[in-house]
Amino acid sequence: MLLLLDNGSRRPAATRNLRRLAHHLSEQLGTEVQPVSALHASRIPPEELDGMPAQTLEPFLRAQVAAGEDSFGIVPLFFGPSRAISAFVPEVAGRVAAEVGPLEVRVADALCPLPAGEPLLVEILADQVRRVLPAHGSPAVDVLLVDHGSPLPAVTAVRHWLAEGLAAALADTPDTKIEVGEAVMERREGAEYAFNGRLLAEALAELGAAASGEQPRQVVLAMEFISPGRHAGPGGDIADIVAEAEAAHPGLQVRISELIGEHPRFVDLLAARAAGLEERGPIELPQG
Repeated sequence: MLLLLDNGSRRPAATRNLRRLAHHLSEQLGTEVQPVSALHASRIPPEELDGMPAQTLEPFLRAQVAAGEDSFGIVPLFFGPSRAISAFVPEVAGRVAAEVGPLEVRVADALCPLPAGEPLLVEILADQVRRVLPAHGSPAVDVLLVDHGSPLPAVTAVRHWLAEGLAAALADTPDTKIEVGEAVMERREGAEYAFNGRLLAEALAELGAAASGEQPRQVVLAMEFISPGRHAGPGGDIADIVAEAEAAHPGLQVRISELIGEHPRFVDLLAARAAGLEERGPIELPQG
């Protein structure tokens, strides 16, 4: 049984997007793909999801194992080696195996496994940025690649890799000088998390301070997010951060790219990860 796994959100739009991606992946692979969240989504009232409750990993596995299913392949919607992949999935599967019955779980590569990376993600990001560049051109545009933020340096390293690729992909933009930087939507406090880099609010404040009425500062946010939810998409935290920055700096003009999961080629990447499951062995489940 094949699962498409995201982190989960309490926003219905995130589950709707997960279901949309699973549907298109099912069509491309010719086999059913189950949309499942690690956590959170089960709190969404079913009436906000067309009467279909969201599925979360542990109860989903319990029900399937109880019904006789014992082999699962997981395509994770995570850019890097998140603890959801390395710790949460094995812990949940281990509990289910101990309490319900034996099972075998294979987990595909993250979306951008380092050091090889994923060139298709760079192409998608560059395409999304080009779609929102100023319509009449601009001599200079600042592009900020924005992710959620992670306590793991290995996950932040993915953003660095993608930013380097994005800078190269946008270097030949006609008549416009593009500077690619990075920002994080939020991060934990403390010097030990400084590797995350600048907060988005800080980065926009710096760019806004350099703007002038005669020459607005054009900024595009390249969104390293898959689905709309509490942070990305309409009414999310990032939209609020942008609105506050533009209000504080009238010369600042910010455009926000579409999300990676909204690009039509993203399903091609998911299909490639699903195909790679055949070469991967089952994950080790904790004992006891």
